[in-house]
Amino acid sequence: MKSVLVLYVSRRGHTARVARTICESITPNGDRAEMMEVREAAHEGVDWSRYDVVAVGAPVIYGTYDKEVFQFVADNRGALDGKPNSFFNVSVVARNPEKATVEGNRYMQKFLQRSAWKPKDAKVIAGKVDYPAWPWYDVLMIQTIMKMTHGPTDRRAVIDYTDWDDVRAYGRHLLSLA
Repeated sequence: MKSVLVLYVSRRGHTARVARTICESITPNGDRAEMMEVREAAHEGVDWSRYDVVAVGAPVIYGTYDKEVFQFVADNRGALDGKPNSFFNVSVVARNPEKATVEGNRYMQKFLQRSAWKPKDAKVIAGKVDYPAWPWYDVLMIQTIMKMTHGPTDRRAVIDYTDWDDVRAYGRHLLSLA
């Protein structure tokens, strides 16, 4: 039986749903998966000895990541490097197939360059547009970005670009890293 820890940052809940789906894909054959917010892990600590594999995930917000992600991976670099590990990002830009790969996603490349931690494995996951759930300032910013990238701008739009079968496959892939 293998054990996987999925650490994540989620701003509006979609990355948390991705983390939960990853965990759910790991447990059907008796393996164990737990998820924990990065903020909680930084505050409470992590018993790294309980896990065979660790994945860290974060959404891309306005072209970057929450500073907590960079701080957490820098503070825990040794523990992360001591385990098979992976980093995943969640980004609406990954709705385009050419930007849904590690090599083709500039935000993943930016993370890999900026981060003190160099994950052994990486995954890009397409995110969700949910204008009705966002505050007005996020709507305006995302609409501006979407105009430039030929994406949806209708304030009523709720479009989930996430390939949930691919997310589940990624969860099973994490087991193969152990």
